[in-house]
Amino acid sequence: MSTPAAEHAPGLTSADGVAARARGLTKAYGSGETTVLALDSVDVDITRGRFTAVMGPSGSGKSTLMHCLAGLDNVSAGQVWLGDTEITGLRERELTRLRRDRIGFMFQSFNLIPTLSALENITLPMDIAGQKPDQKWLDQVIDTLGLRDRLRHRPSQLSGGQQQRVACARALASRPELIFADEPTGNLDSRAGLEVLGFLREAVDDLGQTVVMVTHDPGAAAHSDLVLFLGDGRIVDRMERPTAEAVLERMKRFDVIRRQVDEAAAAQGD
Repeated sequence: MSTPAAEHAPGLTSADGVAARARGLTKAYGSGETTVLALDSVDVDITRGRFTAVMGPSGSGKSTLMHCLAGLDNVSAGQVWLGDTEITGLRERELTRLRRDRIGFMFQSFNLIPTLSALENITLPMDIAGQKPDQKWLDQVIDTLGLRDRLRHRPSQLSGGQQQRVACARALASRPELIFADEPTGNLDSRAGLEVLGFLREAVDDLGQTVVMVTHDPGAAAHSDLVLFLGDGRIVDRMERPTAEAVLERMKRFDVIRRQVDEAAAAQGD
């Protein structure tokens, strides 16, 4: 099992390049008086070869940020790049191809096809695209995730943790430039969750991948190299080499500040 990032020095720095970035990223839902600003002029760089966690209270914009960076949602204003490719303004067909070829996804629900074996689920996106996997890389991913003896099993024959490992292998199989993980341990018990977080950590340290994870769990965030804290659609703080205790204290501080702001706004309304 890999140790949390707080227990070792990250091997890569921003000098190694930026996997994704956004400038002035704004996302609004609705119009007129009912407009909700989910993201408010966000500037962010996702450093290549690192594990970045995104945290914030419900409604802070963390999932919206991930969806916009991944090209899953259109932006209202601003620009987003994957590597050197600006994805804002791309047509849906181009976005679909970009997501398929250059981005890996993990979600709280495993999204495995029940009639396919673990191996078939892992290679499914490439099979659909008519691509052959790099067998050496695929073997490395399978062995890193400890799935060698589970490849012929169907999802119903696997534990929740094993199913999420298959989903992780599927995200890694095409060697994407960037992996987005949205609450990847949300449906797992604590032991299986720690295993999956350890494998994501290994994907960065041993396989050179770039991971962005949305989470509400300070313990999960402690496996990352950097935590970005969102509040009301903006990045309000960041923490390098996080520990679970430090992240929890930071979140508590934000809760206190938010309550004070809400109370002041309510007093003005009176």
